[in-house]
Amino acid sequence: MALFRGLLIAMILVLGIYTILVIQAHGMNLLTVFFGDIAKMAWPGQFNMDFAGFLILSALWTSWREHFSPLGLLLGLIAFFGGIMFLAPYLLLLSYRTDGDMKKLFLG
Repeated sequence: MALFRGLLIAMILVLGIYTILVIQAHGMNLLTVFFGDIAKMAWPGQFNMDFAGFLILSALWTSWREHFSPLGLLLGLIAFFGGIMFLAPYLLLLSYRTDGDMKKLFLG
């Protein structure tokens, strides 16, 4: 469990710093770039489509785990737009709430 939690913390820190640097260099125009790459029908767009599938699955799993309650639907929406910057802290929190029981963590 310590390695899993360490991985989640590393993901939060690395992506957080990376995001700050990208925003400083390129601004907050993520959606324009994201959908622009998809429209170009090239490898960056293929990656974005693949990543969007992971975001959808993350959002659905988060909503399902929270029993599709109003909070669960809100968290699912945040999962979709927040990516790993939502999912890693959410999983980290759940790892403590479930006392490290991976079955409880992932199945609720």
